[in-house]
Amino acid sequence: MSRRVTLPGADELFRNTARKQKSSAQPAEAANVDEPAKASGRVKHDEKMTVYLTVDELITVEKARLELRGDLGKAVDRGRLVRAALALALEDLDKRGAGSDIAARLRDS
Repeated sequence: MSRRVTLPGADELFRNTARKQKSSAQPAEAANVDEPAKASGRVKHDEKMTVYLTVDELITVEKARLELRGDLGKAVDRGRLVRAALALALEDLDKRGAGSDIAARLRDS
């Protein structure tokens, strides 16, 4: 009898356990241009994007989060704050194109 322990393989450890739901979200190309972009809020997110910040940028995000928490009276996490800000920036870009605030900021950097 072998004393070697057998462990599950990577496929068993990292298998997708989430049940697939039919998404009602439309692809970006098919989205109606007249509809404003909305932040997804507090829902399960299937995709992930990593963003690196400087210490000052992170402190600014945390201060904004705490200020919103105080003003709104409910917990606002960093992800929700960033998704809302991203939705606003993309909506502005969609409406104003090269004249948008985000385009101007990127042009100046």
